[in-house]
Amino acid sequence: MPIAVGSKAPDFTLKSKTAEGLKDIKLSDNFGKKQTVLLFFPLAYTGVCTQEMCDQTSGLGEYEKLGADVIAISVDSPFTQEAWAKANKIGITLASDLNKDTTKAYGVLFPMLAGIGDTSARAAFVIGTDGVVKYAEQTATPKDLPNFAAVKAALK
Repeated sequence: MPIAVGSKAPDFTLKSKTAEGLKDIKLSDNFGKKQTVLLFFPLAYTGVCTQEMCDQTSGLGEYEKLGADVIAISVDSPFTQEAWAKANKIGITLASDLNKDTTKAYGVLFPMLAGIGDTSARAAFVIGTDGVVKYAEQTATPKDLPNFAAVKAALK
């Protein structure tokens, strides 16, 4: 069950692979500056995840207008995420939660996805500039997408 609206968002420092090398992505870097949309997704190179990230990439401008940064988190390695992003023109910041600590802290661990192991569930959170959760949703199944209209409404 995802952490509740009104909770202090667990801070994290995760790795992201960029052209410049490995980079630390820290949630609290946005505190006091901008809101953050966290999108947890199960695995790179899967159909629903690829469609979700491609769709959200095409809408990044809308999130920027709402004063939000978007970070997508999965249990894939940063190197896998980078290759997947390049292959699919994904422009969202991807962060690796290889050890699953952040996934567990947000209460969105999906046990034994397709019998291959624990992953992140598909979930969306809106974190305010004050570091408090303004919106929290975990979808019923990994095949379902979050309610992005509700995510954007929470940013307004």
